[in-house]
Amino acid sequence: MKSTLYDKLWNEHLVHANDSGEALIYIDRHYLHEVTSPQAFEGLRYKNLVPWRLNANIATPDHNVPTTRGKSFTADSIEDEISKIQVVELDKNCHEFNIQQFDIESPEQGIVHVMGPELGYTLPGMTIVCGDSHTSTHGAFGCLAMGIGTSEVEHVLATQCLQISKLKNMQVIFEGQPRAGVTSKDIVLYLIKLIGTAGGTSHAMEFSGSYIDSISMESRMTICNMAIEAGAKVGLIGVDQITLDYVKSHSSLSSENLNLAQNFWKTLRSDDGAIFDKKINIDVALIKPQVTWGTSPEMTIDFDAKIPVESNTPKDELENFKLAKAYMGLEDAETLKDLSFNRVFIGSCTNSRIEDLRLAAGVIKGQKVSEKITEAIVVPGSGMVKAQAEAEGLDTIFKEAGFLWRDPGCSMCLGMNPDQLKPYERCASTSNRNFEGRQGNLGRTHLMSPIMAALTAIHGTISDPS
Repeated sequence: MKSTLYDKLWNEHLVHANDSGEALIYIDRHYLHEVTSPQAFEGLRYKNLVPWRLNANIATPDHNVPTTRGKSFTADSIEDEISKIQVVELDKNCHEFNIQQFDIESPEQGIVHVMGPELGYTLPGMTIVCGDSHTSTHGAFGCLAMGIGTSEVEHVLATQCLQISKLKNMQVIFEGQPRAGVTSKDIVLYLIKLIGTAGGTSHAMEFSGSYIDSISMESRMTICNMAIEAGAKVGLIGVDQITLDYVKSHSSLSSENLNLAQNFWKTLRSDDGAIFDKKINIDVALIKPQVTWGTSPEMTIDFDAKIPVESNTPKDELENFKLAKAYMGLEDAETLKDLSFNRVFIGSCTNSRIEDLRLAAGVIKGQKVSEKITEAIVVPGSGMVKAQAEAEGLDTIFKEAGFLWRDPGCSMCLGMNPDQLKPYERCASTSNRNFEGRQGNLGRTHLMSPIMAALTAIHGTISDPS
């Protein structure tokens, strides 16, 4: 039978299928951070259990860490008591259970979905889980990767297995080449606008087509990262030479083992003629830069389009529409260009890799942050990204323009660390979610690409990248 990539990965890792429709699958890699792991470790202690396979687990703090740390900063230096407790507990748990951690003092510390691939822990064909919904990022490597809950974190630690139901298959085919100024972030936001935040519910979403074949691993990770925002549990992309080249340059595997593994990795693509439950075709040449206007990633429009009006909104969406427009303070605005921004954030597990910083720096170089912007920050996704950016002089470009250059962490993507919006501040953000209060109480978030965020920093308003 012709198989999809998801079905191949599922069958390779299936341990046992239950009559109830649930199945037990084996997990190859388990990423841990400080927010969803404390209760899981406590559960192990209570049940007198230990991790089943130590070297399958990799940990790092990312959500709670301040991004202004300096060389002498430790977990005990964190001022917020709850944040400190979570980071300190991760240290204690990793030491007690002998789990490898890249702690807050490590030069490799970073956002778990950035540092994992960079350090070679994400490999094609793996099943990967983490107590974080954006684990779908790793699907860019031909992996079955998904977020799990705290009780499941404990279960995976103890058994190296996970009990789940099999998903349906969905294929999204991106054909063509984008116009200037359009990035993978724009293309995945366009998809979410098209199918909605429930469009991929109960599906594994596989991305393919000539556009996918042409882009870097960084761009592929951005797309898979946001598959969860389209409702999919899993986002994934078949393995090709671009995948193999990235893995070779980041993996610590021996040349002999890499060569052996490649024979298998090359099979990690959907077979020609494989059956998908849903299929969508999109011509990326038709897509303009995308920016969210509301409080959900599906509330997205072309950067130069008019903000939706009540008369054109379906009745079943009208209440959410009114709430979103009021929360975002858009009553008198006809287009996104009518809005003035206060803050700019370039970072998050969606757009904090070296490619993202290069794109933003290319726009910023020789420019100055607008006087309308009270603060613009750049937060590299890991210590490795930060070091590479500094070696390339990108940090100098940002700082000379008036940006703040920060240490790695989730930062302003979510309000769990000092980088937060004040009430009613409007932020151009490269993160993945624009929910109410996501970046700080009553903060107003507009999702966009690194290019669009950089332009907003320069002009103080949404601008045309062409």
